Amino acid sequence: MQIHNLVQGTPEWHQFRLEHYGASEAAAMLGLSKKVKRTELLHMKHTGNAKEFSDWVQENILDHGHEVEALARPLAEDLIGEDLYPVTCSDGKLSASCDGLTMSEAIVFEHKQWNEALAASVQAGIVPDEHMPQCQQLLLVTSAEKVIFVVSDGTEEKRVFTEVLPSPEWFDRIRAGWAQFDKDLAEYQPVRYAEKPVADTIMQLPALAVQIRGEVVLSNLPQFKAAATKFIADIKTDLETDEDFSNAEATVKFCEKAEKDLELTKSAALGQTASIDELMKTIDFIQAELRTKRLALSKLVTSKKAEIKDGVMLRAGRAFAQHIESLEAEIKPIRLEYSRPDFAGAAKNKRTLASLNDAVDTELANAKIAVDAVAKGIRAKLAWHKEAAKDYDFLFNDLQQVIFKADDDFQLLVNTRIAEHKKAEEEKAEADRARIREEEEARARQTVQAEQAPASAQTAPTEVEAQPSESKSTGWKTIATFSSGKATAPAAKASRPTDSEIIEALALHYRVHESKVIEWLLDMDLERASEQMAAAF
Repeated sequence: MQIHNLVQGTPEWHQFRLEHYGASEAAAMLGLSKKVKRTELLHMKHTGNAKEFSDWVQENILDHGHEVEALARPLAEDLIGEDLYPVTCSDGKLSASCDGLTMSEAIVFEHKQWNEALAASVQAGIVPDEHMPQCQQLLLVTSAEKVIFVVSDGTEEKRVFTEVLPSPEWFDRIRAGWAQFDKDLAEYQPVRYAEKPVADTIMQLPALAVQIRGEVVLSNLPQFKAAATKFIADIKTDLETDEDFSNAEATVKFCEKAEKDLELTKSAALGQTASIDELMKTIDFIQAELRTKRLALSKLVTSKKAEIKDGVMLRAGRAFAQHIESLEAEIKPIRLEYSRPDFAGAAKNKRTLASLNDAVDTELANAKIAVDAVAKGIRAKLAWHKEAAKDYDFLFNDLQQVIFKADDDFQLLVNTRIAEHKKAEEEKAEADRARIREEEEARARQTVQAEQAPASAQTAPTEVEAQPSESKSTGWKTIATFSSGKATAPAAKASRPTDSEIIEALALHYRVHESKVIEWLLDMDLERASEQMAAAF
């Protein structure tokens, strides 16, 4: 936070307000202010001209408000237990003019003049949306712990207050709102709307005078007809501005009245005679012309208003669609899910072009702010997902659906899927290794059994050697050695140890588990070992 020493009303103060987005402007920026429209704030920031107030408003409301604020500050100091100092400060482009700030910068004092409705709301602990943006921006800029929001007339008797605490949701909304306002300000083109016009004075038709005694004695009908015909021909039907619509609506009412007046004149004339054909036909003609023009003009006013309103909403709809398109290009292939802006609701009951455009543009800005927040969250999730799920994209074909989950839920889902996939792959790999070991062990056993078969055949005659009568059939010869004249028994041939004995001996020698010995044996290249042994002889 940066503190600025500025005097209200000086050129430096005005320049500061022009270059910064103030807390007191936050409600207007979000379209929540009842006093300043969003388009008015855009115009003021664009032109550098603040909203002008009448001398009466300046003297009786604004200046009086500063006086009441000064009276209320000591009462607030007693309430807080600390001194308060008016401060103008900023954080980047956001600024705040605090009615009071404690030396510790922990508490902000904000004062509003006594208003029965506002006082009742604050007494119930509720700060209306029109004032909440200002309070939250005060907290955002100052990093204070709370705002003491006071409504009073400067006296203890008429004073209510409530505390406003920092809200991360409001902080995000304010930051996003000013970001969108900044974009709109860069593209802003001033449009000058006249105040709601008063219809031009309609040229009055001459009073139709008729006197009859069996025949028309006195009448200004020719002059009346000429005037009425010219009036009808001059009625404007090309409606564009608020003034055109105001004139058209007044003309419709005038034509309706003129029709009724002609009907009364006819009735009066008929009361004087039974039949005056020319008079009646002329009056009927003029009356029919007036009625035709009135109905056509009335229908034109209605259709033209609808056409203009539809045009404004269509323009806003296209702008919103383009905004969505640009955001989705950034987060491709994800498609945004959002609530469509209610342009029709915003345009309802707006009777001037200025109010219509302001309402629709404000709805458009708020819709952009909302969808920007959604896109921001999606971008963050995509960035995290890109790192966390690297090489595992195939697990997330439903990313369009799951990415709109809350951050924690989304991350849990991604991590769980990857962990389950890794576990399944590891189990599959382990099963494959076990199968391969079993196959290798089976082949090893077959090899050993094949090698043992001849050895078994050679050891079988050992028992027969003691029986010479059977030696002929086996082909084996008894071998005897003599020493010192004594015969000795044949040398016993060592039998091959079993597989288990070999494995057990190796395990004991190398002090490893039998499974490790089996793994070593399976990894042996027996053919190469045989070649090396043969080469050694």
